Amino acid sequence: ACCTNLRRVFGGRMPWSGIISCNAMALEALVGYNFRTVDRDQAMLLPVSLTEWLDENHLAWFVCDAVDQMDLSAFYGDYRTDGWGRAAHEPSMMVALMLYAYCIGVRSSRAIEKACGSDVAFRVITANQVPDHTTIARFRSRHHEALAAVFTASLRLCAQAGLVNVGRVALDGTKMGCPAALEANRTKEHLDTEVAKMLAEADAADAAEDASFGVEATGEGPPAQLRGATARRARFVQAKAQLDAADEQAQKAHQDKLAARTAAEKASGKK
Repeated sequence: ACCTNLRRVFGGRMPWSGIISCNAMALEALVGYNFRTVDRDQAMLLPVSLTEWLDENHLAWFVCDAVDQMDLSAFYGDYRTDGWGRAAHEPSMMVALMLYAYCIGVRSSRAIEKACGSDVAFRVITANQVPDHTTIARFRSRHHEALAAVFTASLRLCAQAGLVNVGRVALDGTKMGCPAALEANRTKEHLDTEVAKMLAEADAADAAEDASFGVEATGEGPPAQLRGATARRARFVQAKAQLDAADEQAQKAHQDKLAARTAAEKASGKK
């Protein structure tokens, strides 16, 4: 039909450019766009083993391996040994989680909780568990001194193994060709300072967010009228209709203004 109409325009003849353009249009109409299908409802299987989720050289693995070498006995004294009560998060996991988060610059317990549900590295460290922000904050408060000691020891181990930094934490900026013992002591002092800073910033971040949102609230999530897929989509349809109506009204007002100006110019003899 496209080619037939063009031939009529050119009196039965059509230039090659018209034929090519016509064929391209016909092919596009027949084939359609060549886009990758976007199906958000498609079922997918992630790798069964967490070890396949991250590259073997990802920082998360270094943190977990370093923490595995630590003596964490100081963290277990507050927990029951008879198996009764609500199951708690494994302290070694909590230590690795917080060390990783703080080293990459995530201080807020709420931000850590959110990352545990959406960030692959955090999910690997926690084995797909999501400790809530109050649990994270209480763990830090309860084990403040033990955390400081283990964080420093873990970072020293990373430095001794050959790492230059862990996330944003420079492991040793003090090498000056001094004896090994003195150099090691300076490294520990440097890391003690970095760890104290991390923990203080985490305390401050949580205190500020607690004041803003309340201790239990996450500070995340949409307004009540947008919660849930059905409510959200219905609200977007409604909002789109409102925007379209407003745009139509604005366009009409603009056209009316132009018409009024044209009428005024005609009345005054102006063009």
